[in-house]
Amino acid sequence: METAETAMKLHQLRCICEVVDHHLNVTEAAAAMYTSQPGVSKQIRLLESELGVPIFAREGKRLTAVTEPGNEIVRTARRMLREAENISRIGADYSDQSRGTLTLATTHTQARYVLPPVIQQFRQRFPDVTLQLRQGSPKQICDKTLRGEADIVIATEAVSAADGLITLPCYPWHHCVVVPPDHPLLEKTAPLTLQDLAEHPIVTYDFAFAGRSRLNDAFQSAGLQPKIVLTALDADVIKTYVELGLGIGLLADVAFEEQRDSGLRRINITHLFPASTTWVGIRRGSYLRRFIFEFVELFAPHLSQTTLRAALNAD
Repeated sequence: METAETAMKLHQLRCICEVVDHHLNVTEAAAAMYTSQPGVSKQIRLLESELGVPIFAREGKRLTAVTEPGNEIVRTARRMLREAENISRIGADYSDQSRGTLTLATTHTQARYVLPPVIQQFRQRFPDVTLQLRQGSPKQICDKTLRGEADIVIATEAVSAADGLITLPCYPWHHCVVVPPDHPLLEKTAPLTLQDLAEHPIVTYDFAFAGRSRLNDAFQSAGLQPKIVLTALDADVIKTYVELGLGIGLLADVAFEEQRDSGLRRINITHLFPASTTWVGIRRGSYLRRFIFEFVELFAPHLSQTTLRAALNAD
């Protein structure tokens, strides 16, 4: 009976956390939990009755805000759910270290251009581990990791600044310019300047992606206003529109492949913009399965298991 009561309380904690994560929309929270809206509402009322304080403010039946005690309860609930999850992972780790699931949240550039050889090596080493990729903008994938929907996050923007994540640098990278084979920028003998780029329409990443803020800062510092005609969520879309003649492309250097992108030419601009850094992020307080340590080390060899464990223990 005690176990059933404990399970019920964990379910109630999940209910309130899901409701907060879905901006107080109980229907969406219920859908995410594969249960009914009345069921979620009932569990919230039971928990509030047991605790003797309101977790949510209401107008009629609609939830309008998280109360002051509710904020404290939700914060503690997240910690309790995380620890319950850690207990399950510890059991799985010691019962069978070679099986399980690794969920990785990352951006298109990482998934398409950087991760394939790493995943191939990992699959050879751990054939019984299921890999799940969750793609999105840096903010989206950080949020997924913070909610426990992913084990680790790999991206450039947002990760290092995300509260609630332990972050470690993986590798630096630069932007490049891509143009059609007959573009006038290819005729310049001197290194390109920011002024050269500003004279042409530009196709580049959405503001939230891949060092875009560094591009903006460089142009602004030079007193230039770039003519950005299209922004996209991934490098393949950028290259497609550059091939169509919409403008010059500004993208991560790792996203250009000479053989596959034979209809374009790359121009080095490492002197124009500071290097960006790709980070790996882990939710604070998480227990990592041993194969996750191995994956991170394959991706960034300097992040050994010893280094990662030290970062987790220090936190």
